[in-house]
Amino acid sequence: MSTLDRGPSLTDQAVQQIRDRIVRGEFQLGEPLSEIALATELGVSKTPVREALMVLKRQGLIEVHPQRGSFVFDMDAKQVRKLSELREVLELAAMRMALANDRQALARQWTDVVGKMRKALDADDAELYRTLDGGFHMVLFELADNAYLLEAYELIAFRVQALRNRLSLAPSLNASSFEDHLRLAELIAGGKDGDAIDLMGRHIATTREHYLAAAKARDAEGTAPTRGRRRATRR
Repeated sequence: MSTLDRGPSLTDQAVQQIRDRIVRGEFQLGEPLSEIALATELGVSKTPVREALMVLKRQGLIEVHPQRGSFVFDMDAKQVRKLSELREVLELAAMRMALANDRQALARQWTDVVGKMRKALDADDAELYRTLDGGFHMVLFELADNAYLLEAYELIAFRVQALRNRLSLAPSLNASSFEDHLRLAELIAGGKDGDAIDLMGRHIATTREHYLAAAKARDAEGTAPTRGRRRATRR
């Protein structure tokens, strides 16, 4: 049980905890969420939980169906493809802006993140590795210095990270992913911006194919729809 601190922002705390559990995969895609169970688990009333679920709905992590309740977002293969297409458009735009605004900061920050990613792989800490993977890509939007572009990416960022945590679990995928990130950092440090942009496009496309393969496997096994289950939260 994880009780929230008493204070003026119980809703914000509930958002953070529920969102973290969705992104980490503690709640499954399509899983029903009970306001009562969540409130009991977090040690608060239903009001901040209900408000938190509305915030998470706006962030694309929760689906609310009248007369049925709230569910963790779910995506079939077609939706995964469309999400990946939008991600590619936004990330490549952010990369070009980041390079134009402060390529030295991009090279420095990517080198730092890659070093941490290597340590996470060496420690066999897949969860930390995937968190750092998400941070590697977020650097682009931080350095692009375009609030509208960042806002657009934030609409899908948590869903992308949730998919990353669920659909790319094989150590071999993390190893190949690391090689791409390492090479991207090296290319930027070496001033080969065009090659880096081309590699980023290929990296996102490869990632998309891994996500699609996993999503199609889930669809074929019939594991995607979990809304018929009565499970509300994991203890």
